[in-house]
Amino acid sequence: MKPLRILIVENHPDTVKWLQIFLEDLGHAVVAARTVEEARVALREHETDVLISDIGLPDGTGWDLLERATKRPPFSVAMSGFGMNADSARSLSAGYRHHLLKPFKTQELEEILTQAEAEIAALP
Repeated sequence: MKPLRILIVENHPDTVKWLQIFLEDLGHAVVAARTVEEARVALREHETDVLISDIGLPDGTGWDLLERATKRPPFSVAMSGFGMNADSARSLSAGYRHHLLKPFKTQELEEILTQAEAEIAALP
């Protein structure tokens, strides 16, 4: 898999640390943000291939983040403890490609990142 530039948006410190270590071990470059505002700054300041964002954040939602982003990454993944069909549908309507229900298996995330890499490689 080609290394991706990934922005993780998650306010739970242990989850951020685990995801960052996992993704960097796969060879990806990772930037982390803990709030919607930090994520907005990171999206402006860093080239991002993939956004992986929690939905419930201290200063808003991951849905708001993506809907209002002036610079959207080509591939976005929502992750949440909210697993109702309406939550997944809301993520898709906001522009996320997938809605991962926490806790998720690493293989599930790896498969999504493989899809992201293929789609990004096909972009002009």
